[in-house]
Formats: sequence, C-alpha cells, structure tokens
Amino acid sequence: MNNWRETTLGKVANVFTGFPFKSEFYSEGHQDVRLLRGDNISQGTMDWSDAKKWPVEQLKDFQEYLLDEGDIVLAMDRPWIGAGLKYSQIINSDLPALLVQRTARLRGSSDLDIGYLKYIVGSPWFTTYIKRITTGSLVPHISLKQIRQFPVNLPPIEEQKAAAAVLQAIDKKIVLNNRVNVELEAMAKTLYDYWFVQFDFPDANGNPYKTSGGKMVYNSALKREIPVGWSDKTLSQIANITMGQSPDGSSYNEEGTGTIFYQGCTDFGWLFPTTRQYTTAPSRMAKKGDILLSVRAPVGDMNIANTDCCIGRGLAALNSKTQSDGFLFYVMKYFKQIFDRRNSEGTTFGSITKNDLHSLTLAYPTPDLLKNYDEVVTNYNKMIFERSLENNELKSLRDWLLPMLMNGQVTVK
Repeated sequence: MNNWRETTLGKVANVFTGFPFKSEFYSEGHQDVRLLRGDNISQGTMDWSDAKKWPVEQLKDFQEYLLDEGDIVLAMDRPWIGAGLKYSQIINSDLPALLVQRTARLRGSSDLDIGYLKYIVGSPWFTTYIKRITTGSLVPHISLKQIRQFPVNLPPIEEQKAAAAVLQAIDKKIVLNNRVNVELEAMAKTLYDYWFVQFDFPDANGNPYKTSGGKMVYNSALKREIPVGWSDKTLSQIANITMGQSPDGSSYNEEGTGTIFYQGCTDFGWLFPTTRQYTTAPSRMAKKGDILLSVRAPVGDMNIANTDCCIGRGLAALNSKTQSDGFLFYVMKYFKQIFDRRNSEGTTFGSITKNDLHSLTLAYPTPDLLKNYDEVVTNYNKMIFERSLENNELKSLRDWLLPMLMNGQVTVK
C-alpha cells in the first residue's frame, strides 16, 4: 500500500449536479428526453416508471446536463432507502436522460477508474459517511461539497481496474440470474393467465378449453362465467393468512439481537427481503417460505420469507392450505394487477384491511388441474429460488470482498 495515496473524492472525480427544470414545461412526447430525479434511483438500479420528460427540441440548450453511459448518480435529497444508498450507474438503456437539480453525477478521471468509483460509492464507508452528514428533518439532504469532501485512499489506476473487474464479474452474474428469473416468472404468470383467467387450460384432447367450446356456467358470486366443475372461493378459504402487528418500537435494533423483523415492503428485494432490523419482542410471525404481502401502499407487492421472521403492520403472511403455494403466489400476482389497475383509474388503495384481504374472491379450478399447474410451476419456482439464493451468496461475497479490496487487505494479481 506504499503507492496508495490519501485524497478526497472531489480531487479525483468530477462531481456535478443537475439543472432546476421547471415542472410547467414538462412534456409527454414519446421521443422526449427523460429527466433523472432522485426518486428514479434505487439501490443500484433505476426506476423510470414515473419519469418526467423534457422537450427533445430543447436538448441543444442543456448539453452539459446530459448523462453518459457509466455515470454514477446519487440522490441528494432522501439519499438512502432502508439500509442502502440511492445510487446507480447509468447504462445504455437509460439514455438519453437529463440530470435534474438535487441529483449528483459522478465521473471518473485519469486518476480514478469509473468502475472503481462505483464501488467507492457503494462501499459501507461511503454509506456511513452520507448517513452521518445528512441534515434536514423534513427532507434529509446532502450537498455537493460534502460529497467532494469524502476521504479516499486510492491505489494506482491499474490496481483500481483489477479490483473493479472482480466485483463487476460478480455483479454480472447477479444480473444474469435476475434476467433468467424474470423470464421464468413471466412464463409461470402467462400460464396462470391462460389457464385461470382466460380459461384456456388444456381440455381432455389437449385443446384450449374455452376457445374450443368448453362448457361454461354463470357464477353469481364472481359475476362471470366459469368452467363447469369450477367453484368460487375466498382467499381465506385457500390460504392461511397472518396480518402483521408491529412490536414496541423500543425493541427494534440493527445489531442482530432477537428476531428478524420486517415492518413493510421497504426491505423487499426481487424475491427475498433484505434483513435490516431485529426485534427482541416479536409479535406476529411468518414462516420460512411464506408469501410476504404488502398491505399498505404499494398494496400487493410481494416477497418470499427465506427464514422465520416477525412481520409488522405493513405486511401479511400467506401460505396455501393445500400446499399449492405456486398457485397461491400467482393468485396474488393476479390480485396485484387488479390493485394496480384501480390505482391507475384513480381508486387509490392506501391499504387493505384484514376483511378485504380475506374476502377477495377467485375462480377455483378442479383438483386435477390445480395439481397439473403446481407441478409445472414448482419446477419454475425451484429454479427461481435457486438463482435467488445464489444471488444472496454472491452479494455476500461481493460485500465481503469490497472493503478488503478497497483497503488493501486483498489484492488482485
């Protein structure tokens, strides 16, 4: 480490903030340019679902605020969510985009590799530093000056690139696993829609039931026709449902004392939640393998409990009464679509009560069809779970390696 040097982020990185684009000039054109705000940044990912846009014909006047592939972006207002920072690295599919005021952009230099810079921002030291310096009670925030003042102990550029390459290889495998999981889940969801929403499950001859003229009967509870032999059921008839209840706040801790505790969907990941809090006075419990359902906005978001845990009032835990957990998972995905549709129509669901949840109704298939679906989906879910568990191990490996690579305890030959 004799050739490492102590410096600050502002001396080796280009740290910049965006322009105060006025909301009255936002546009809706398909070709218009997205504006990157802090709300669009999650932990290592981007969410453009509610992105505002700026007229593309004005782009020439704001060239200095255009983002480039590889840029590191960081929310300056409410800069963290849960246990992690709201930061990400811009990829090609994010572009073109313009940087908005109160959002920081960081770029490398001849002294600082951009890949290494990403892991500086993602390091536990930077997270601790940002949390410590954040000010403001109503809107917690940080300044560009504070970001620039962050102290770094920097190895030579070739060592930076070698360390970043190891961490990037792990991240690429995580991204690949996630991509495969998305495809597998889409296949299971499509199958659910065909069989249990459109009623085009295979009939005795292997043809789509409803399309081929399968007999349908009107169901007064569902107010629609369903296949002969099917019935209507409420969610409470097919699932064991536990509504969360928050323990006393004085029992919360982040030191690992007591039982893992999830208050709501803040800690949700792609499939499994990230452990951040514990409680020494657990009340309502979820079992390993239970579906964790958000019952407060956004209602319907889901994860799977990968260990026994305590759940707060923002969650409910569900498992199938007939061990058909694959079917139940996509039943809840279907209900999530309904909640989202009603939200888009202006009927906002701020929360869902126990009675509302218990009384959700669905068309329930015959036992043989349910068995056939579960056999298919169980295989999909097994592959999804294996990749998700592998990702947890890869993240742990990355997070274990990162500080040692960045303080010189471990070097890459």
